[in-house]
Amino acid sequence: MNPKNLPLGINTLDKLRGSNCIYVDKTRLAFQLIKQPGAFFLSRPRRFGKSLFVDTLKEIFEGNQKLFEGLYIHDQWDWSRKFPVIKIDFAGGVLKNRQELDLRILDILHENAEHLGVSYKSTDIPGKLGTLIRKAMAKYGQRAVVLVDEYDKPILDNIDNPPIAAEMREGLKNLYSVLKQQDANIQFIFMTGVTKFSKVSLFSGLNQLTDITISRDFSTICGYTQEDLEQTFAQHLQGVDWDKLRLWYNGYSWRGESVYNPYDILLFIREGLEYGNYWFETGNPTFLVKLFQSNRYFLPNLEHVEVTEEILKSFEIERINPVTLLFQSGYLTIESTFTAMERYMFRLKIPNQEVKVALGDQLVNAYTDFVEEKLGIQRPLYEYLFQGNVSGFLDTVRRLFASIPWRNFTNNDLANFEGYYASVLYAFLSSLNARIIPEDITNYGQADITAILGDHIYVMEIKVVDGENVKENLALKQIREYNYAQKYRGEPGKTVHEVGLVFSRSKRNLIQADWE
Repeated sequence: MNPKNLPLGINTLDKLRGSNCIYVDKTRLAFQLIKQPGAFFLSRPRRFGKSLFVDTLKEIFEGNQKLFEGLYIHDQWDWSRKFPVIKIDFAGGVLKNRQELDLRILDILHENAEHLGVSYKSTDIPGKLGTLIRKAMAKYGQRAVVLVDEYDKPILDNIDNPPIAAEMREGLKNLYSVLKQQDANIQFIFMTGVTKFSKVSLFSGLNQLTDITISRDFSTICGYTQEDLEQTFAQHLQGVDWDKLRLWYNGYSWRGESVYNPYDILLFIREGLEYGNYWFETGNPTFLVKLFQSNRYFLPNLEHVEVTEEILKSFEIERINPVTLLFQSGYLTIESTFTAMERYMFRLKIPNQEVKVALGDQLVNAYTDFVEEKLGIQRPLYEYLFQGNVSGFLDTVRRLFASIPWRNFTNNDLANFEGYYASVLYAFLSSLNARIIPEDITNYGQADITAILGDHIYVMEIKVVDGENVKENLALKQIREYNYAQKYRGEPGKTVHEVGLVFSRSKRNLIQADWE
């Protein structure tokens, strides 16, 4: 029996089901959402299957029963009820100002009116949408369903230009505010995008919108589970190393079962089970990296981020939190939850090897301005660390900082902040896929960075001084005095190295390095 086709680039259920493509059945979760009237919001990273899920909802509400033969919802839904569906989708093209946004909205509303066979005479956007909803209900005898895909794209496309992004936000607010007013005429609302803006800034008045982004019940609404791969994709994944596949592409979690990114899996299969940075390469985190630089973010902190729910859900143009953007964009995910100070807290992590290595590469580029020189540093770093050659590792670190084109930092003081040297080392170590434990806590204190590669453990302390000469290595002294490496001693098959690094602000390089 020939395996079914891969649904690469297909975001409509009708096309997918009519092309003998694999479909991972999400209709059980869809049924949980739509079995009674409601209004829901979902945030997920790009290329996670949001658009296909929105289209699935559209086909259910429009009563296209034949598409759902063999799926969970087929015998659960009342197909005799057909709802008028208004679909608003901002996925196509880039809108550069409020005028272009308003014109796009008018086009979208006109297309929906034609599809539903209704007309309106209102002149303004809120009036047109309100009339469209009322007339659709009157014609079909059922309350309207409103589905919004990529609701935030006009804002995100202009996020590096805050005044324009704010204009876009006000334009979208003008549109979405109608939904509260038309509540009596609406059966169901579903909005999805990458980011989550506060209700005050974008969803003013739309208090009935329930955010299911980190709901355990809907954690697998987008993405593929392990069971999905082992059953639905079994023919395509014969002979795969499941542990390696999980390490590379699984790990995305929203408080429930972790999932794989669908785009990664489909490209992995298409490319003959070859591992690559498929998802990461379709996006450009340039703005995010610039945000790290301007905020002088201490990069090793990415390994142990702890935040409140407010940070995960609150995205504001005027004060963008890098951690919020990292989480909502898929570069961080939920590892666990706990309670502290009588508040519900989230511990975040980088989801998998693909994101860790590729993000490390991007951060290396940004913090060093390396492009071609990067591989010439990464390769010996990896080899020396893997072999336990501390002297070779330190020589490469010196060459690394000596190669940085410092003239490119003349317009900012990025290289002068205390955490710069640790951040550069962290970025390089991440790009090598070393296991990194930043600010490694022991009973006696904490080391700046602990890196584990192969059979070697490197406990490192970093000091930054103003001059060019030091009498003693205070970094190594601190490691010894506080016994930072003690917790690793005795690990079978592991060699522990204590490494003290002293950097000079004036020389912008390593001036003293000692180890044991």
